Amino acid sequence: MEPLVSFETLQANLRGLSGVELLRVWERAAEQPPARRALTLLSAGLPQVPSDQLELLSLGRRDACLLALREKTFGPSLRGFQQCPECGGQLEFTLATSDLRVEAPEANGGCEREVEVEEFTLRFRLLDSRDLEAILSIRDVKQARRALLARCVLEARRASALVSVEELPAGVVSKLSICLLECDPQAEVVLNLDCPTCRSSIRAVFDIGSFLWAEIAAQARHLLRQVHWLATAYGWREDDILALSAARRQFYLEMIGR
Repeated sequence: MEPLVSFETLQANLRGLSGVELLRVWERAAEQPPARRALTLLSAGLPQVPSDQLELLSLGRRDACLLALREKTFGPSLRGFQQCPECGGQLEFTLATSDLRVEAPEANGGCEREVEVEEFTLRFRLLDSRDLEAILSIRDVKQARRALLARCVLEARRASALVSVEELPAGVVSKLSICLLECDPQAEVVLNLDCPTCRSSIRAVFDIGSFLWAEIAAQARHLLRQVHWLATAYGWREDDILALSAARRQFYLEMIGR
């Protein structure tokens, strides 16, 4: 593998997607599971970085890059919807990408960490996309959580004796799960929303991978409709239509009453 590219370099080199690139990544990612799809989207914004290096990004750093990709492709403002679990009403919210950025603690030794919990000393690494792909077929939530911990715990000791992940008490496992999020907080962004209908307070996890994919899929369909209308009216090729700026495409669409 080539030398790992620093997170700061990734952020600096990441670029937004053109119409052609957006359609290509939409086609490639359409049938992929969420973890692989997130990497496919990120690869489109970082074509010069080998995909196996992107797989090694912690989930928080991957999501930070996806947030930057979203900002460079669609802008800093986003609008979303959330269903209220109490009354079933639809909540609409508007946020800036800056509202969703979480400052991570300074990294010591890359993605590896060490923590003492009760009488146990745990050496672990932050979770990455490979871990999510590895548990894709596990349907039971508890089993999936245990499988993730087994992958990320590099060494567990009680005093000087090595112990397996299966031997760790539930309280230790719970504290390790919390520690993973504290070390990589961008991996789980929680929104605090208020339902205007029933006044309930709602905590909702914001998944930038799913959100960005929904936007890309909607924009891809919008672009293809534009191509269809302009090709039908003028006989132009798809590549020529997509090469037009959004402003010029819109002008021609208005000329044909679209």
